Amino acid sequence: MKLQWFLLFLLSTYLISSIDGDMTDFILKQIALQPEVNNILHFREYGDGEEPQKYDFVIIGSGSAGSVIANRLSEVPQWRILLLEVGREATGFSDIPFLAPALQFTDLNWGYTMEQQEGVALGMVNERMPWPRGKVLGGSTVINYMLYVRGNKEDYNNWEKMGNPGWGYKDVLKYFLKSEDAMLAVNDTEYHGKGGYQTVQDVPFRTESADGWVKASQEAGYKYVDYNGKQQLGVSYVQGTITNGRRCSVEKAFLRPAKDRPNLTILTGARATKILIDPVTREAYGVEYIRRGRTYTAMAEKEVISSAGTFHSPQLLMLSGIGPKDQLESLNIPIIQDLQVGQKLYDHLLFVGLLFSVNESITITPADVLPITSFIEWKFGRGPYTLLGGVEAVTYIKVKEEGPTSLPDIELLFLGLGLHTDAGALVRKSLGLTDESFNALWKPLIGKPGFQIFPMLLHPKSYGNIELTSKDPQEAPLFYGNYFTDPEDEDMRTLIASIREVQRIVNTSPSLQKYGAKMVPWSIAGCENEEFDSDDYWRCGLQHLAITLHHQTSTCKMGPKKDPEAVVDHELKVYGIKKLRVADSSVIPLPLAAHINAPTIMVGEKAADMIKEEWKKTNKDSL
Repeated sequence: MKLQWFLLFLLSTYLISSIDGDMTDFILKQIALQPEVNNILHFREYGDGEEPQKYDFVIIGSGSAGSVIANRLSEVPQWRILLLEVGREATGFSDIPFLAPALQFTDLNWGYTMEQQEGVALGMVNERMPWPRGKVLGGSTVINYMLYVRGNKEDYNNWEKMGNPGWGYKDVLKYFLKSEDAMLAVNDTEYHGKGGYQTVQDVPFRTESADGWVKASQEAGYKYVDYNGKQQLGVSYVQGTITNGRRCSVEKAFLRPAKDRPNLTILTGARATKILIDPVTREAYGVEYIRRGRTYTAMAEKEVISSAGTFHSPQLLMLSGIGPKDQLESLNIPIIQDLQVGQKLYDHLLFVGLLFSVNESITITPADVLPITSFIEWKFGRGPYTLLGGVEAVTYIKVKEEGPTSLPDIELLFLGLGLHTDAGALVRKSLGLTDESFNALWKPLIGKPGFQIFPMLLHPKSYGNIELTSKDPQEAPLFYGNYFTDPEDEDMRTLIASIREVQRIVNTSPSLQKYGAKMVPWSIAGCENEEFDSDDYWRCGLQHLAITLHHQTSTCKMGPKKDPEAVVDHELKVYGIKKLRVADSSVIPLPLAAHINAPTIMVGEKAADMIKEEWKKTNKDSL
């Protein structure tokens, strides 16, 4: 029965392409509500019996860092580890890379949206941009697009220069290597690890259009590179956190090998509501959490570690009395430590409005993803379902003259399909685009081959913030992107320059022009009054169709004590509080030329080593 419902979901996803938008929404919701489907998504709950309430370490959150830390600390047999996760374990279609967009319609996603901002997300429903985040064992690695991108060595060297010793590239590279089990056809071998928990592989399936893009980038002057190797600038097929065409989340990679260790307790369905801190000694001693309607307290004899992520670590700190004084006072939260928690949030913005048509079937079409045949292919680790949500290749470019010559400012993501490929049934809904937006740009190309290129801004000058609005831990904070607010207008100008470079690559490439590749000639909805292809037209397009790639960081920024924005020091310790660390993407102090999963796994690896080293010295524990 479960398999039948699973196949029904796949069939519905792709066969509803001929149904209007309201009916699509209805079908998706009805399928998601069926118990059989829910059992496929969530088939097991960890921690069914009563568990002891005293531990050496309590870790909050099982995402990219939390799962790593739980694994590594539980390597010490005499330490008792508790991992708290509000979500449950996911199986079934979450393993299929191509269906990543569908996961945003399930309760594996927190379903957050950014607050409205003037001149941003104008082409989205209610002018609010979706900000997906994983609510599941394994965190966002269960719903993301699985690209493995570490970033540029210049970024890590700048991270260290900001007053964070031990975070330069020479220091963090060993932690990337430690995690990784790389199986890549083309790679700089000295920059990759073998035998680690996290598999990194090539995608088994490629479209002819992706081959054309890789050749076109080389024809335009970009070398073929291993972007996780010696040089990032250039073009490459994507490297993914997959195993034989299946998603390899941190739950699979790090928790499954460790889950049966007797000293590791994993509790799912457990929502941390407060970090318990002695107001006199200013020492963290436990975590309060809700599970199955009851409130529990888990005591931590050594440390509390928040790995709840860029959104929830700052929320939890503020609920616990650590945060901006004025904000906590307005909510009558007793202040334990005045720190600028949540006041800086960097994000990667990309533009989805570059759509190209071709005159041959070299891209993904609905016929390529007919559910039964594609599903059977995927079971054998091949076929289009192994694509990372459709992303096949990346080109790293530099459009600005200033800065290090080896540091890209734009990533171009190549997709051998378009938002028209499923007739707007699923992917564009996952992005939150309105019917008007879809109908104007993509609808005319339905049933025809086409590809897209998404320019992504790697080092934004603009930054947003998170605002706590209630003492109730069940109420989400407010999320502000504040995109395109840098006073020099640099972010907007950089993205427009990247659009021009995409046009140059496509228009001058023999490898793409032999297929008649050209930008679609119709206007973005809302920009009809601007001269097509002018800078003002693209400025308007960016205001309507720029979206997040879910790479938010920096809300618990790492920095030296003299940095007024810093929340944690270079050892991830929260300033002014003993026995409390934050270890996740929220500590990253600057925008990286990376997809945030890989750097956050690195943070987890480094955090675990620092914790082991400190307690080895303090207690002379046998490690």
